[in-house]
Amino acid sequence: MDNFIVTLLFMAIIGAAIGGVTNHLAIKMLFRPHNAIYIKNWRVPFTPGLIPKRRDELAKQLGLTVVNYLLTPETFRKKFFSKDIQEKVEQFVQTKVEETIFTNDKTIQDWLNLAGFAHMPATIEQKVEAIVEGQFASVKNTLSTKSIRALLSADIQDTIDAKIPVAVRHILEKGEDYFLSPEGEMTIKAMIDDFLSSKGSLGGMINMFLGDSSSLVGKVQRELVKFLQAPGTSTLLTKIFTQEWEKLKDRPAIDFLQDIQFDPILSKLQTYVKEQLAVAERLNHPISYYWPEGNEWMKNSVIPQVIEKAFGKAEEKLEDVLKRLNLQEVVREQVDSFPVEKLEELVLGISKREFKMITVLGAVLGGLIGIVQGLIVYFI
Repeated sequence: MDNFIVTLLFMAIIGAAIGGVTNHLAIKMLFRPHNAIYIKNWRVPFTPGLIPKRRDELAKQLGLTVVNYLLTPETFRKKFFSKDIQEKVEQFVQTKVEETIFTNDKTIQDWLNLAGFAHMPATIEQKVEAIVEGQFASVKNTLSTKSIRALLSADIQDTIDAKIPVAVRHILEKGEDYFLSPEGEMTIKAMIDDFLSSKGSLGGMINMFLGDSSSLVGKVQRELVKFLQAPGTSTLLTKIFTQEWEKLKDRPAIDFLQDIQFDPILSKLQTYVKEQLAVAERLNHPISYYWPEGNEWMKNSVIPQVIEKAFGKAEEKLEDVLKRLNLQEVVREQVDSFPVEKLEELVLGISKREFKMITVLGAVLGGLIGIVQGLIVYFI
């Protein structure tokens, strides 16, 4: 009886050892050896381990599993295109727009500095100077090459033509008023005296004959007034002015600007434009200074529409994007390139307790099998 118990315990221990070692070895053989072992040209069986040997197939199957069951278009729609996500994105964008774009803490120049355009005011002023200079040169060229007739529109020419008779009447009226004034009388008397003195002795004889020149001044004055009041005088002056005006219209405008210094005008014009623009001062204000209602408009109109359209377009293109991403191939490449050592460490780290239980279970089953075998041998 004692021998039977010893034998039974011995077979139970041997069975437990065989079962535990076998299960432990089977678990190890999932990953080890990592590479095939060769004796000359003969590859040792069961090398490499199961997972290293079938890694390509495992990577392919994992890729198919991920694409077909995990990262499907429907999964993305549920996770990323729900109404809740859309509202959160909209709220996030609204907050960021308000905190960044329409904040009073940053001026337009600050944004330009962040974008790498710190010298924008000077650049704009240089561009303005160049534009003004170009426009000024264009005006000078136009004045040099085109006549007054070509520069003035037909309406302006008709207006000037109609003003010539009015100008003539005004000149005649002012001339009449002048010659009837004491100043005009003095002018007439001086002109008569100068005329007589220029004629030498003949002029002296006429002056002696006439005596006092006052009567002659009065006569000349009356005749001048009659001449100025005569209709023919107005007609004559109107005709002369009209003819001269027609001649002037055919001359280049630059002919009347020969004595003008254009360079100082250009410099002053550029300075004036830059002062009026005040680029640096205008850029030293936040966006909300020029657009106070911009924040509300963006929040209530632009952002909701943009987010809604963006989500709609993204959802429409989702399947096409997933096809282009080729997630199956990405997963396969990643699994295929993942070191077996790390994979083994990862799996064993997660399932360490389970693997120990499998080893213990193997030992228990081996021990039970040993006991059963011992009983069979004893009774036979």
